[in-house]
Amino acid sequence: MTRPGSPTAPRALLDAVPGLPRDDAGPVFAAPWQAAAFAMTLALHERGVFTWPEWATALADTIREAQAQGDPDRGDTYYGHWLTALERIAAAKGCVTRDGLVERRAAWDAAARRTPHGRPIELD
Repeated sequence: MTRPGSPTAPRALLDAVPGLPRDDAGPVFAAPWQAAAFAMTLALHERGVFTWPEWATALADTIREAQAQGDPDRGDTYYGHWLTALERIAAAKGCVTRDGLVERRAAWDAAARRTPHGRPIELD
């Protein structure tokens, strides 16, 4: 699990998000992108883009939808749901467009394909 440099949040915020993978020190991440998604969520919340109850509802709705579609809820898909909820709430709040998200995913995919293993992925 990722710990060094992990973003932190007040315990009250963490307690409001059910299922958040964490230990006594706070959230834990299996990959750097998970920590980045968590940090982006905190940054948007701190900027007043959405309230924490709005975020918790968006995440819970996303998880419920995934479970209804057959997600076995073993915990390994949690941050995938987190990212989906982040994309949805950011689009709903006007931070990004759906087309912008599609373009960014395509850019990341192309960058990842051309990047040799073990090298940092760089977007053009």
